[in-house]
Amino acid sequence: MEPTPTRKRTWADKFRDAFRGVRLGVSGQSSFLVHGVAAALVLFAGAVLRVSQIEWCLLTLCIANVLAAEMFNSALELSAKAVDEQRNPVLGAALDVASGAVLVTAIGAATVGLIVFVPYLWPLLIG
Repeated sequence: MEPTPTRKRTWADKFRDAFRGVRLGVSGQSSFLVHGVAAALVLFAGAVLRVSQIEWCLLTLCIANVLAAEMFNSALELSAKAVDEQRNPVLGAALDVASGAVLVTAIGAATVGLIVFVPYLWPLLIG
């Protein structure tokens, strides 16, 4: 007996699922709110200070990386809950590593932000 053929997923299906994933990744995550506020502040500062095109690219890439890292972390948290509802030291360690990845990404983004913004802000601060 031949297996039942599955319907091939269209690009529309893939994009619908991806946008659903973004919605699920963003909703209910307090840390995502913090990163979102930070991203908004960076975008505002970039606009006010009129950063260069290359600097916009760096800032945008950093924002996307931090938000993506946060979503990967959320995906691992959901997967861990699906695997084991009880306290599991191995899953806990994996979740800690994922949280550490978000931290490393956020520190890297903050460092890029300092490198980009300090030359614009320094003259204003020392007056």
